[in-house]
Amino acid sequence: MELGVSGLNAKATLGPTETVRLARLAEELGYTSWWAGEHVVLPSPRVAESPMEPTDPILDPLVHLSYVAAVTQRLELGTGIVILPQRNPLVLAKQVASLDVLSAGRLLVGVGAGYLEPEMRAVGVAMSDRGRRTDEYLDAMTALWTESNPTYQGRFVAFGDVDAHPRPARPGGPRIVIGGHSPAAFRRAVARGHGWFGNGTLDDLPRHLAGLRQAASEAERPERLGRLEISYMPLDPVAVEPRAAERYAALGVDRLVVYPLPLEDPSDVARFLERHATLPH
Repeated sequence: MELGVSGLNAKATLGPTETVRLARLAEELGYTSWWAGEHVVLPSPRVAESPMEPTDPILDPLVHLSYVAAVTQRLELGTGIVILPQRNPLVLAKQVASLDVLSAGRLLVGVGAGYLEPEMRAVGVAMSDRGRRTDEYLDAMTALWTESNPTYQGRFVAFGDVDAHPRPARPGGPRIVIGGHSPAAFRRAVARGHGWFGNGTLDDLPRHLAGLRQAASEAERPERLGRLEISYMPLDPVAVEPRAAERYAALGVDRLVVYPLPLEDPSDVARFLERHATLPH
């Protein structure tokens, strides 16, 4: 089981000095991936579903990961996650390919359909369309990365007689990781993702894995995607203990992604990284 870290494109850890210090520390400690989340806007005043205050700062994940790419050598760089229906898929495909080239193929593209209605409304996307948009956008981006003459015809995106280069550094495009815990998200992970990204407690994980197994019986998995990789971010209120890490590995987690909340002091985050680097993996 590999170790990753998430969330450091927000709050007290988002500055340039802090980013260089913590990214290099994570790489030196043996973490293999660095993940950055996204909210374009946040509801103000805060609503119950929102994970952050509207005044909490958070950087665009692709811009942040470009900076991290330049100051590291081995860390995989993951969007964890991009809210895909809010993006223009052709523009995002270009941004992703560009970052994959500059990072020498280290990019992991984590995407989700989104869940905050005020954020969706603000960017002009209907909640009722978000699942269909997510599926179409994934297929359209894959076509642009992989087809010799890219074309796509869908309800929300359509193109032909165009091309885009450079292609991503990784053959076939970067690895796609699907976030979410709904039946639709599980089916999307099976049908379109190289991996699945979830979060929650240790007790939540078996239920999520059961949902993925159910989805595998309902959705066809293309051979090109290989085995579905499991990435999981514990949201337990305390630090991950060695026994819990062993349990995550036994349940089949491929990548345990730690989240150094509350992100109020970069030195506390550094100590968190040092402590969790000793977990069995």
